[in-house]
Amino acid sequence: MVQKTYFKTKDYCKVKFTVNAENAETIEILGLNSDWENSIVMSKKKDGSFTCDVSLPKGTQHQFKYKVNATEWANEPEADSQQPNEFGGINSVIVI
Repeated sequence: MVQKTYFKTKDYCKVKFTVNAENAETIEILGLNSDWENSIVMSKKKDGSFTCDVSLPKGTQHQFKYKVNATEWANEPEADSQQPNEFGGINSVIVI
């Protein structure tokens, strides 16, 4: 799930990512701000879900994927759109 919070006086949007994945020990987000090298590690909650808050600039769009347990790639089902990637797969896209 992706929740966007816009601020009238700020040039960025706070985005809360929430993922429920069975048997997941770790989940990371890659690709935000075109950074596929440095992941954003999500926090595991008591209910088993993973969350993190990220500030992204207004007027931008970002391709991203979740990396589950450091081995499995997953997309966000509620992303604004999807786009093919250079590896023959699909990336999630968020529009701010």
